[in-house]
Amino acid sequence: MGRVEPWLNQLGKDKTMSESHLIPDISNAALRDAIKKEYEDVAIDPNKGYHFHTGREAANRIGYDKTLYDTVPEKNIASFAGTGNPFNLGPINPGDVVVDVGSGSGFDALIASKMVGPKGRVIGIDMTPEMLRKARSGVVEMGTTNVEFRKGHAENIPLQDEFADVIISNGVLNLTPDKNKTLSEWARVLKPGGRLYIGDILVEKSMPQSALDDISLWTG
Repeated sequence: MGRVEPWLNQLGKDKTMSESHLIPDISNAALRDAIKKEYEDVAIDPNKGYHFHTGREAANRIGYDKTLYDTVPEKNIASFAGTGNPFNLGPINPGDVVVDVGSGSGFDALIASKMVGPKGRVIGIDMTPEMLRKARSGVVEMGTTNVEFRKGHAENIPLQDEFADVIISNGVLNLTPDKNKTLSEWARVLKPGGRLYIGDILVEKSMPQSALDDISLWTG
C-alpha cells in the first residue's frame, strides 16, 4: 500500500470532532494497567471465559486457514485473542522483516516466521510480561531462529526508523487512545513502500464521551 503518511494526513483532515473528544479522559498509565491485567489473565488462564473469543475458536471465527498455524504450539494458540486476520490483507514474502505490534502469545508472529523463511526476520512487540514469556516459550518449542519478542508499546516501538517491510497488528489499535499518534509511530518504523496489515475492530458511529471514559470498555 506504500508509505502510510498520506493516509494519516487525510485522517487528520477528515476529523469532525476535536482531539479532546477523540481521546478518553483516562491516563495512559491507568489504561495500560487495565489492559495488561486483562491479557495477563488470558496468558495464564485462556479458558477462563472473556467477553471476546480466544484460542482456536477465535482463529476459526475470523478465517484463519488451519494450515497456517499447524506448527504453532498449543499453548500459544490457546491464548490467541485477535479480532481479525491480517494475513488476508496482502502477502508476506520470503526475506521480509515483519514487526507484529501487540504480539500477545506470539500466534501471528510465529505464523509470520514461517512465511519469511530463514532469510527473513520477525519481531513481536508486547507490553505484558506473561504474554512475552509464553511467546518466547513458543519460539523455543518450535525451534525457530528468525523470530524474537521485545517489551514495548504500540505508541512507542523500540525499533529504528524504516526498519520493517511489513507491520502486522491484530486487535491492538482499538486499545490505544490516540490512533493518529499510534499510526504515525507505525509509519516511522515502516520502510518506504512498506505494508501495514491491521486486523481490528471498527466502530462506524460516534462514541459518547461517557463510553470513551469507561475503562472497562477499553480492555478488549
